[in-house]
Amino acid sequence: MLNFSIGDSGHLFVVLSFVSALVAGVGFACAVKDNIKDNTLSWTSFAKIFFYVHAASVLGTVICLFIIIYTHRYEYHYAWSHSSNNLPVHYMISCFWEGQEGSFLLWIFWHVLVGVVLLRTSEKWTAPVMTVLCAAQAVLVSMIIGVVIPWINSKIGSSPFILMKEHMPDLPVYRINPNFVAKDGSGLNPLLQNYWMVIHPPTLFLGFALCIVPFSYSIAGLWVRDFTGWIRPAIVWALVAALVLGLGILMGAYWAYETLNFEGYWNWDPVENAVYVPWLLLIASIHILINYKSTRTGLKASYILLVSMYFLILYSTFLTRSGILGESSVHSFTDLGLSAQLIIAMLIFTAVCIILLAFRWKHLPVSPKEESVYTREFWIFIGVAVLCLSAFQVLAYTSIPVYNSILKAVGIPSNLAPPADQVRTYSQLQIWFTIVILIIATVAQHFWWYNADRKKIWHNLTIPISLALLLTSILIIAGELRWTEYLLNDISYILLILSALFALLGSISVMITLLKKNKTLSGGAVAHIGMAIMILGILYSSAFTKTISINTTGLLYSKQMSAEENTQNILLFRNDPQTIKGFTLEYVGKRVKARKIPGYVHTDFIFPLDDKGHQVVAVKDLFYKNKKYFSKGDTLSADLENIYYEIRYVKTSSDTFTLYPRLQKNKEMGNVVSPDIKKFWNRDIYSYLSMVPLDYDEREWSPTQQYNVHIGDTIFINDYVTILDALERISSYPGISLKPTDIALKAHIRLLGKNKTYHLHPVYMIQTDTKEVFSAFDMNEEIGVSVRITNIDPVKELFTLDVNTTQKDFVVLKVIEKPLINLFWIGAIIMFTGMGIAIFRRSR
Repeated sequence: MLNFSIGDSGHLFVVLSFVSALVAGVGFACAVKDNIKDNTLSWTSFAKIFFYVHAASVLGTVICLFIIIYTHRYEYHYAWSHSSNNLPVHYMISCFWEGQEGSFLLWIFWHVLVGVVLLRTSEKWTAPVMTVLCAAQAVLVSMIIGVVIPWINSKIGSSPFILMKEHMPDLPVYRINPNFVAKDGSGLNPLLQNYWMVIHPPTLFLGFALCIVPFSYSIAGLWVRDFTGWIRPAIVWALVAALVLGLGILMGAYWAYETLNFEGYWNWDPVENAVYVPWLLLIASIHILINYKSTRTGLKASYILLVSMYFLILYSTFLTRSGILGESSVHSFTDLGLSAQLIIAMLIFTAVCIILLAFRWKHLPVSPKEESVYTREFWIFIGVAVLCLSAFQVLAYTSIPVYNSILKAVGIPSNLAPPADQVRTYSQLQIWFTIVILIIATVAQHFWWYNADRKKIWHNLTIPISLALLLTSILIIAGELRWTEYLLNDISYILLILSALFALLGSISVMITLLKKNKTLSGGAVAHIGMAIMILGILYSSAFTKTISINTTGLLYSKQMSAEENTQNILLFRNDPQTIKGFTLEYVGKRVKARKIPGYVHTDFIFPLDDKGHQVVAVKDLFYKNKKYFSKGDTLSADLENIYYEIRYVKTSSDTFTLYPRLQKNKEMGNVVSPDIKKFWNRDIYSYLSMVPLDYDEREWSPTQQYNVHIGDTIFINDYVTILDALERISSYPGISLKPTDIALKAHIRLLGKNKTYHLHPVYMIQTDTKEVFSAFDMNEEIGVSVRITNIDPVKELFTLDVNTTQKDFVVLKVIEKPLINLFWIGAIIMFTGMGIAIFRRSR
């Protein structure tokens, strides 16, 4: 039965939130305009009331959308297109923001929470800051309002509460049954079925939401002509935004490392870049703001950087949601017709900011003195300039699809293409920016904290420079040959390791000095230490990453695989161990995850009861760590879309461990391979599947061979001695209802292998009422044998067996060793810890 009320309520809440955001914004703007009159307080109170109405409306919208997803209301297109019956609750949460409308709503929700905090903390800045935030809210809510303006025949926004029959009115089923509701949804994107996708998008959008606060403070300062008073609160908010947005980016990198099989954590994907560039501008803004607070220089640069940062937030939204990136990114959304709306919003925000800056530019305070090369201000500005150049290079390459679209729109054909090897192209350019930034950041720290004593600065820098040179020389000369070749292959690698060591040692020197004075002053030094360690982790893991699953057989696994791929993968038949460097690998079999039982369940121990594999029956007692969770014949829920291939690693010098690389089968979205990773303190073992056998109905089977046997007879199947031991009458069979008068016989067949005995149990059933015969085959994937009973002669006690054979069960696996990759993650944690220390100090 169709449920219109929840969708109507949700849409009403969206409209109310849009109207209340506009009214609240107007109220706050009037409070700014009339700030010298007695009615300022009443305007502010009026605006606050409507903002809280807006907050309640947004919360109502969130609740309505989640109810639609959680209760599987597939009459709504959003629920049908992003969820399915078998999704666990935590993945239903991911469904909420998988689509454009849900992710916009998440962003709007975070803005509401940020606004509530601002109302309580921004004091005299409440009205102008909240005006900017409410304007942004109105724009964001307009993206999901889904209202058609009849006199211009144009639709504003895309509603998450649209019905399936409104979104797909031409489906034939609606002509037959206008009230048709799908029984199941199309499901969550396989790439998003990961626990990091439950927390990564909310963290990222919280970072986006926080970015508006320092931007709003800068606009408020221009608006009310208080050009410097906003700096102090803006610094704290900018630091929090940088910390949260940076954590969101790091979570996304770790998700890519765990989920995608490109063997890394950063691929210079256009959407990755679109988030990374505003973060770089935000970091640059923080340094300029702190510099202005201490030295009163760089105010104009502060305004330019914050406006540019927020413009790039809007631009990244356009890139990811307009569909302009097409297939150049795995993250981009399809176009929902919001491109024009996004462009208009971006242009209006930009125009307002530029006009306001232009009118106030000549009134902005300027430092009368020229900066010397021996001042901290000089080094800060140089560092910020290099950061901006680094961001511009990434932005310029990322925007290639935009250039093509613009040129095409004005009638100029353009076929500019993104770099074929984007990782190599970006990295070769960014490495030089990184070298300069590491050096300048270290020198700037010493000038910042030892500004009065030039000799002491250079004396303090001499020690880290000398130690960095010494350590770099030792690494080149005494390191492994492969490391030496890697460094000598490109002078930039040597300079990068030299600058990273210099930054590490120089920042440690500053940190030690500051810890003696005041521990809370050390935040910047700690953050720079973390950055240097991250760079060392990137460099070392890149140099020493090696494939250890070398194909020494000379076999060509697949014509679709390149010669290099064939060389770097190993073929594993089930229960047939193979040796690689440092390990003996054994493919044990396929596993799935089931509800109400921890760990993995062997696929041979369950039998699916429906097409999608949501309900299965246990064909054996199911145990985990000697505790029984299900008995034979019990029905349980399992996820057969996600198949985990158990690979046992036996180390030559220590304990055994097991990895479960995953193959996710999705009929609508295709198959997705995800790696599994074993973490050691000094390296990761990274494994993923390159090839697995086709499904049963897609395999190439041998022609049927028929055998007529008596109980106890011996035949040969695929060189296995095969014996029909007995037939057993059974009273039940999974998925079939048997009456007491029906006859069901289960055969017990043994196949004798060299080191193992295999068992097959095909079933032969006769329904006595209808005289219909059913024959259920049994297959052993490990040896690739399928047996079915097709006839029984009770007089001669003769049984007819149909036998088919196929390829034995196998996997083709790639195993990679990544030394010291943990330096990258540890460095990131240290960097964010430094930011946290800085936030603590500034907030006090």
